[in-house]
Amino acid sequence: MTTRPAPTPTPARDITVDLLVVGAGTGMAAALTANELGLSTLIVEKTKYVGGSTARSGGAFWLPDNPILREAGAGDSRERAETYVRSVVGGTAPAERGTAFVENSSATVELLQRTTPMKFFWAEGYSDYHPELPGGSAIGRTCECRPFDASVLGAERPRLRPGLMEAPMPMPTTGADYKWMNLMARVPTKGIPRVVKRLAQGVGGLALRREYMAGGQALAAGLFAGVVRAGVPVWTETELVRLVTEGDRVTGAVVAQGGREVTVTARRGVVLAAGGFDHDMAMRHKYQSEQLGDHESLGAEGNTGDAIRLAQEVGATTGLMDQAWWFPAVAALPGRPPTVMLAERSLPGSFIVDQTGRRFINESIDYMSYGQKVLERERAGDPVESMWIVFDQKYRNSYIFAAGLFPRQPLPESWYKAGIAHQASDAAELARKVGLPEQAFAETFRKFNEDAATGTDSEFRRGQSAYDRYYGDPTQQPNPNLRPLTGGSLYAVKMTLSDLGTCGGVQADERARVVREDGSPVEGLYAIGNTAANAFGHTYPGAGATIGQGLVFGYIAARDAAERSPQS
Repeated sequence: MTTRPAPTPTPARDITVDLLVVGAGTGMAAALTANELGLSTLIVEKTKYVGGSTARSGGAFWLPDNPILREAGAGDSRERAETYVRSVVGGTAPAERGTAFVENSSATVELLQRTTPMKFFWAEGYSDYHPELPGGSAIGRTCECRPFDASVLGAERPRLRPGLMEAPMPMPTTGADYKWMNLMARVPTKGIPRVVKRLAQGVGGLALRREYMAGGQALAAGLFAGVVRAGVPVWTETELVRLVTEGDRVTGAVVAQGGREVTVTARRGVVLAAGGFDHDMAMRHKYQSEQLGDHESLGAEGNTGDAIRLAQEVGATTGLMDQAWWFPAVAALPGRPPTVMLAERSLPGSFIVDQTGRRFINESIDYMSYGQKVLERERAGDPVESMWIVFDQKYRNSYIFAAGLFPRQPLPESWYKAGIAHQASDAAELARKVGLPEQAFAETFRKFNEDAATGTDSEFRRGQSAYDRYYGDPTQQPNPNLRPLTGGSLYAVKMTLSDLGTCGGVQADERARVVREDGSPVEGLYAIGNTAANAFGHTYPGAGATIGQGLVFGYIAARDAAERSPQS
């Protein structure tokens, strides 16, 4: 389709509304809820794009016991979901937050079905991340938006945030599609038809002047379409400067656009949905780790912790500031962001070592737990100084790598030149090229191959969880995650600890109200998404839990605001 210039931002002005939403990611769910309840609503967005980190994500959402799951026969229930959330959260977050999330998940999906043009489906088989715990589901609770025609946005289309990865051809690939596309060389009967279907949809759509997209792009576009249809204004390139208070109550905010400040008075409240502190490296080094690479987060560039700091100025307390939605990735080339790794760690014919040449983790573990284990070692005085994923030629011939290298496609020459990739004919040579202790690496190589031949990982139990197996290779038996590395070329690619955004922030209660250290609410102020401390504490319950809680607590916040007496 023809690329059109982004519309000029709506000029900011002094205005009074019922609800002000700061951030145009999952905050759009709060705006849609408020609008449906008859509240005048305004969204302000710091960057020039709408969609936030949601638009850069896989777009899945984890919402238990919702109508999509019920219609598909997923067998979920509120009781099972509440049991699971309690199991995974433990005492790392207030139990009331988890209960409120489960209780409002179904209503949130129903709201999206009413107020947006999106259609959804259950990603059957995408296991919860901890399915072995009470209430866990091996077939999963994750849902996705079906490929969505972004052309319905009309003149607003250029304002939609671009995705993290741009495909060379229009091919709206859902997460469920990717699982099998990744295996097209191994299971062509399932992978190739999906490639053909999505190519036909993407290319055919262009002929009909439709622009189909999937994943986070689809979800963000669908939310934006609902906002546009509802007539909710979105002021882009508009930054939160400070919160306005009267006594102990927040009554609005001062925002700036083009160097000019205006005041937005909010009769019912302000919802902070401006993301975390992904790209404030001072905060990240203070609260998380001094070893984190600069701006290696995959979160949107505008997520610099502004809303968290300003909430603290009006009395908010914070929590879980050491936490993020950690995501191991291919190490960044100079001047470029890290490259996404999704299924790579789970696929057979590969393993991961640290600078000692030894394995240190179940490679297939969920990505948040992976990052937590890396940082636990750092805090224990035994840091993971470098990480390398090691694989053989059969692996390279069989699977997509780094989301864009198709089977048999050579690793980029730029990777070799930058020292983030090495190729060798045997384990000893590979160890020398990478700079690993040869004897330790040789022992690791031998031990891994012996275990893989039996289908049992005696060190880290890789492949025992249903989650591990989801991204494995079903043609590899008895364990879809394990295969000995065989002859031919061997490869090592450097990894880094990236993330999908931070998930520590302002403490909020079960009604999404920002709270003080003593637990009392800051009246008129709400926090959702990554601006708020994770409702799931130290855990990631399932694929799309970060988006899921942003949507749900946006719904909860708007409903609570609607029940409040407006301030004159």
